[in-house]
Amino acid sequence: MEGNTLVLREVEALLEQGRAVGAKPLKEYLEVQGYGSAAHWVYRQALEPGDWRGGGELLTVFEVRQVHARAMAPVWEVAPHPEATDREAPGMFREHDIHPFDDGMKPPAWPLVPAMVTGWVESVNGIAERLRSRTGNTPWPEQLAALHQGFEQVHPFIDGNGRTGRLLLNLVLVRLGYPPVIILKRERPRYLNALQRADTGDYGPLGELLARAMYDNLNRFVVPNIAGPARLVPLAALVDKEFSLAALRQAAQRGRLDAVHGTDGVWRSTRKAVQEYKRNKGKRG
Repeated sequence: MEGNTLVLREVEALLEQGRAVGAKPLKEYLEVQGYGSAAHWVYRQALEPGDWRGGGELLTVFEVRQVHARAMAPVWEVAPHPEATDREAPGMFREHDIHPFDDGMKPPAWPLVPAMVTGWVESVNGIAERLRSRTGNTPWPEQLAALHQGFEQVHPFIDGNGRTGRLLLNLVLVRLGYPPVIILKRERPRYLNALQRADTGDYGPLGELLARAMYDNLNRFVVPNIAGPARLVPLAALVDKEFSLAALRQAAQRGRLDAVHGTDGVWRSTRKAVQEYKRNKGKRG
C-alpha cells in the first residue's frame, strides 16, 4: 500500500494476534487491518459466494463496492479523504473529477463512473465466458492486464483504488481456479511502470508481471500443501521463515542441500531434504 511503512513483523502481529507492534501512526495499522479484512472476505467469497450471484456471474457491481468498503472503512474512521463528501464514503463511487496522473492518463469524469464500472464488470464476465468456451486469441495474462488496467483507469473511488483493484483481480483469479497475485513492495516500481505501459495499450509487461506473480504464488502457497515430503518441487515452494530462496539456492549450489538443477534452470528439492539440511546445518564445521 502506497505510503504505508509497516514491516512484515508488524503486519503479522496485527493480523494474526491483533496487536499493534511498533510506534507507527494509527492510520497505518488501520490500513493494514482493513486490507486484511477485505482480503479475508474476498477469498471466502471466492469459494462460497453470497446469494446475490444468482445468475452465476463471475463478478458483480455489488462485490466491487463491498471490497472497497471493507478495505477502507477502518482507516476512514480516523483519516477520511480530506475532499470526500458524505456520498463518497467507503463503497460509494466518487463524485469528484481526478487530475491526470503523472503519465498523462486522465480518469473519466465522475458522472460516467457508475456506467463504466458496470461495463467493466461485464467485460470481466465476458472473459470468463471466453475462457470456458476457449475462444479469443489474446494471451490470458494480457487479458488479465487489460482488466486490471481498465479498473484502475476508471478509478471509481476517491481513494483506495489500487488495493481494491488488486483484490478484485484476485477474486476473479481464485474463482477461475488460479492462484492469487501478490505484488511485493520491491516490485512496486516495475508494477507502476507496467501499468503506465498498459495505459497506452501495451499490456505485455503488466501481463508478464501478473503471470510471474501467479507462478511464484503457486510455488509458495499451493504446491507445498499438495506435495508429499519426498516430491521434487521448485525451491521457491520450500521457502520458510528460516531459509530464504537465496539461502536454499546457495545450499543447493554448494552441495549441502540435496537438490537437482533442471534443464529449465530451476533448482528443485524436497521437503524431506530441506528438513535434513536443517538438522545437519548446525553440525557443519
